[in-house]
Amino acid sequence: MKLKHLILLVFLGLSFGASAQETDMELADYYYNQGMFEQAKLYYEKIYKTNKTAKVFNNYLNTLIELREFEEAEKMAKKKIKDDGKDGVGYVKLGELYTKFNKPDEAREQFEEAIKRVEPTRSNIQRLANEFSMINQFEYALQVYEKGRTQSKDGYNFTYEVANMKGNLGDHVGMTEAFLDLIAEEPHYIQTVQNSFNRLLNLDENKDNVDMLKTALLRRAQKSPEQTIYAEMLVWLFMQKKDFAGALLQASALDKRLNEDGSRMMNLARLASNNDDFATSKKAYQIVVDKGPASSFYILARIEKLQVMQKEVSKLPGADTLYVQLEKDYEGALNDIGKNAETAILMKELAHIRAFHLRKTTDAISLLQEAVSLPGLQPKVQAVCKLELGDVQVFEGNVWEASLLFSQVELDFKDDILGNDAKFRNARISYFTGDFEWAQGQLDALKASTSKLISNDAIDLSLLITDNFNMDTTTAPMMMFARADLLAYQNRYDECMITLDSILTEYPAHTLTDEIKMLKASIYMDQGKYDLAKALYLNIVDLHFADITADDALFKLAEMQEYIYRDAAQAMTLYERLITEFPGSLYVVEARKHFRALRGDELN
Repeated sequence: MKLKHLILLVFLGLSFGASAQETDMELADYYYNQGMFEQAKLYYEKIYKTNKTAKVFNNYLNTLIELREFEEAEKMAKKKIKDDGKDGVGYVKLGELYTKFNKPDEAREQFEEAIKRVEPTRSNIQRLANEFSMINQFEYALQVYEKGRTQSKDGYNFTYEVANMKGNLGDHVGMTEAFLDLIAEEPHYIQTVQNSFNRLLNLDENKDNVDMLKTALLRRAQKSPEQTIYAEMLVWLFMQKKDFAGALLQASALDKRLNEDGSRMMNLARLASNNDDFATSKKAYQIVVDKGPASSFYILARIEKLQVMQKEVSKLPGADTLYVQLEKDYEGALNDIGKNAETAILMKELAHIRAFHLRKTTDAISLLQEAVSLPGLQPKVQAVCKLELGDVQVFEGNVWEASLLFSQVELDFKDDILGNDAKFRNARISYFTGDFEWAQGQLDALKASTSKLISNDAIDLSLLITDNFNMDTTTAPMMMFARADLLAYQNRYDECMITLDSILTEYPAHTLTDEIKMLKASIYMDQGKYDLAKALYLNIVDLHFADITADDALFKLAEMQEYIYRDAAQAMTLYERLITEFPGSLYVVEARKHFRALRGDELN
């Protein structure tokens, strides 16, 4: 029984001691954090006798420094040196103490001693360099890493750390050379090095650093042609600066040297196309095409090259003759590859060109019907072809045949973007034919579509109906406008213009006036009458600022300045105006993207 009581008393004593120590630590930390160093010292002095952890040591030492108790702090730091062995941290602490008491010579002596004494293992080198970095002694941290690089006992070379520290010190040339050494030794560091270059060289804005890096890479590539990593880095650098032609030069050399499958060229071609560098994109695709049918990317490269060509033609004024040549290019590809499930998309795009640009609707319908019936066709590809066939039927005036096709796709893909797309096209048919209430009901359901494009289109058409169709007044103007909209869709521009003018004559000052001007401007754009379109857009912005078309007109004006008139400064002004004056516009995100691109910002 006495033994049990004794054990219990010992246990309670230990518990009480541990609890008291925890309380002392909490009080010490509290006073330290509050800057009440006299009180903090009382507790740290007691705690440090039994607890010499790094946190307690650092706080206690800093407390003595704050109290200007130099001798006691020096004694404590020197004791730390004896306890630490060969990691050198104690010398750094003592050197930091001398620095704070304005003893630079003594501080330098301790810092050098720390580097001299540290055992060059990875853990010791890293720990000591971190200590120097924490007190902003980066030159000494670099010396520590360089010692590790030349004298490492466990095979770790510290090249990355040396390069990064040189960057922190502003030695961009030295940093660059060290990083290039690193990727030559360990190519898997390439992404890390690219991130470091972006961060430390400020490649977005500093042209001198870009030129310096390019020169260093070219020199290395010429000196060590067997090191393909430098060509890889040149491709990356050219891509960063949107110099896709320069990137293509390096990438094509790599593709040839490494006998690659073309995936590198495909990625470059797509990025160039996304940045409207169509010439480089087409060249990159052609390199893959030239590999021949044995290449796994051959068919895809031919398809995507034609799509780039179509995208390029769509941005050029007076493109009618260009579409004639584009039709021949598509026909040539289909003759070479054949009409099959893999080339159904080509058939769909050729049909679009024939129907909407060359007015060969009969040929287009026949080709799309053939595509829809191809054996082995994926359901989604078939649905896309059906949607295109429906669009051509609308273009031809066969709205009910089109509605049937759209309804099939909507039924087959109820919970899919394709289904929503079909639903929108059916709602648009109802709008074209004057069934505004039914169209509005469908559009309301589409406003929450997961597809931003479909949602925006639904919102636009819904606003048009809501703002201009009122059951309490005559529906004739809206019926006439919808009919004109259909005529515009069918490229029957003369008839459309007559109908629009009739609305303005019969219903002057109608709420549709701004929409009529927008539709006229769109027709002028299609006809290449850019000055007439520009005048109408300006008129809308000036006279219909409070209407729903004002932001549309402003965005169209900005695009015209960017792509037609090639006035980047004016385009930026208009994009910025849209962002600030119409913050709730559906065009804000796109306007901001264009503004940043024109300003020269890098894409994410």
